[in-house]
Amino acid sequence: MIRRRPLDDDDDNPERWLISYADFITLLFAFFVVMYSISSVNLSKYDQMAMAIEGAFAGQKFSQHLITKQNTEAANMQKNQAMTIIKPLPLSYIYQEKMRRERESMANMGIDISNKLSPLMSEGKIRLVQNSRGLRIDINESLLFNQGSAALAATASNIINDIAGKLKDNQRQIQVEGHTDNIAIHNAEFFSNWELSAIRASSVVRMLNDAGIADKRLSALAFGATQPINENETAMGRSKNRRVSIMILYATDNQDNSAIDILPNSSN
Repeated sequence: MIRRRPLDDDDDNPERWLISYADFITLLFAFFVVMYSISSVNLSKYDQMAMAIEGAFAGQKFSQHLITKQNTEAANMQKNQAMTIIKPLPLSYIYQEKMRRERESMANMGIDISNKLSPLMSEGKIRLVQNSRGLRIDINESLLFNQGSAALAATASNIINDIAGKLKDNQRQIQVEGHTDNIAIHNAEFFSNWELSAIRASSVVRMLNDAGIADKRLSALAFGATQPINENETAMGRSKNRRVSIMILYATDNQDNSAIDILPNSSN
C-alpha cells in the first residue's frame, strides 16, 4: 500500500498585513506628534528633536550630554534677553492716555470758565462746547459789539478779562474766530462780512493780549457767514450766528511752529 503524503502547511500567514498596517499607523501617529510639537516652536527643543530623528534614522545613539548642553545654552540666552530687552509701551496706548488726560484737563478748565460766566450762560449769550479740537467759547455779538460795527461795547472788557484770567496758567494755543449772519454788508467801513468778522476777531485778540496772554499763543480767523450755528431765516437765529468764538486748542508736542524751507532741485 502506498502511504499518502501529508499536506504541507502554507507558509504564507493570511494576517501578515496587520503588521504592515500597524507600522503605518505608528509612523502616522509619530508624524502628527511631531507636527503638534512644532506648532509652538521652542528652538532648543526643536533642535533636540531634529537631532534625535536624524540619529534614529542613521542608526546612531543620541548623546544625552549634548541635550543637557543645548538646554543650558538656551536657558542662558533667554535669561540674557530678559535682562537686556525692555518691552516698550505701544505708541497708540501712550497717545490715547495723553489725549485722555488732556481732555480731562480741558474739561476742568471749561467748568471753571462756566462757573465764572454762569449768569451770561443761563441767558444764552455765552456757550461752551468741547469738541475734537479743544474747548470753544461762543460769545454773542451783543456782549462785545454793536450790530454791524467792530467798535467794542462797554461790557466787552470785563467778559474778556474774566476769560483771560482762566487761560493764563497754560500755554495752549488760542484761535479767535469771527462769525456773522448771512445778511450782506457793504459800506464805507466794511466791504463785506469777511472784513467785519476779521476786524472783530482781531479786536478780541488784542484784548486778550492786553489782558496778559502772550501774543505767540494768539491768532485771529475770519469765517464770515460760512459757519452758522443756527438758522438764518429768523431774527433770533441770525442773532446767534453773529458771534466771536474763542477756541482753546488741545496741547501738542510741538507748538513752536518750526518750518523747513523747500528749495528747488539744483541738479536740473
